Amino acid sequence: MLNQSVKKFWKKLPRLCLIGMVGIMPSINKVVGQGFESLYEAKVFTHKGKTLPYRIMYPKNFNPEQKYPLVIFLHGSGERGNDNQKQLVHGASLFANDSVRSRFPAIVVFPQCPEDDFWANIKENPNQQGYRSIEFLPESKPTAAMDLLIRLVNGLKRESYVDSRRIYVGGLSMGGMGTFELVARMPKVFAAAFPICGGSNPESAKRYAHKVKFWVFHGAKDDVVPPQYSIDMVSSIRKLGGDARLTVYPDAGHNSWDQAFREPELLLWLFSCKK
Repeated sequence: MLNQSVKKFWKKLPRLCLIGMVGIMPSINKVVGQGFESLYEAKVFTHKGKTLPYRIMYPKNFNPEQKYPLVIFLHGSGERGNDNQKQLVHGASLFANDSVRSRFPAIVVFPQCPEDDFWANIKENPNQQGYRSIEFLPESKPTAAMDLLIRLVNGLKRESYVDSRRIYVGGLSMGGMGTFELVARMPKVFAAAFPICGGSNPESAKRYAHKVKFWVFHGAKDDVVPPQYSIDMVSSIRKLGGDARLTVYPDAGHNSWDQAFREPELLLWLFSCKK
């Protein structure tokens, strides 16, 4: 469980509005208007009495005899809960867009972290300069939510219709931190990852630098999660010989996912990555 200071900090994060998409997603507003949420089937993963709600969208004309890429997307702290709905606020409409589903048929999963938990194992430390300082603990015991997430991913990747060479993970803010940590805990599973305004312990990069491709995003004016966390992660991955792209938006604050989701090459890059 999170300590009280961390829980108070993350409850303060703004719940920002859903954005409209452009670029290769020209009809996204149409999808949103028609209730894209219905494309995501509501399910609950259970292990030893603990539950993890999640939503899953299958490709158009899904054929279980074929193999498809699997995308896991981790939401931010403002979307925590157990309604199995809020986690679709950011990012789900991108993958649900009709043209995207036609061009990139994939299985897309949005799990939901409980209100009192966190994807990554972190500790907030006081800082005399007034800046937030987060200590990342990916080598420590996973949080309850992360433990369930790992078990869910293990179950999904065993499905005969999942292409084990094309499993991806991304996330924003708390989910960006969770993305780095999930890859650190399952370095052999993922082909690519796209953390947005997240961060982790640079030392953990040694576990996956040569195994997973990264495209990392952050806003230069982010006053919630310092951009230096993403910069340090990319630097560490590159020093270890890994493949990591970094995009820092000079005028973006914490909601840098707005611009990341509009990147015309994001999905082209993601679905081209293979183990």
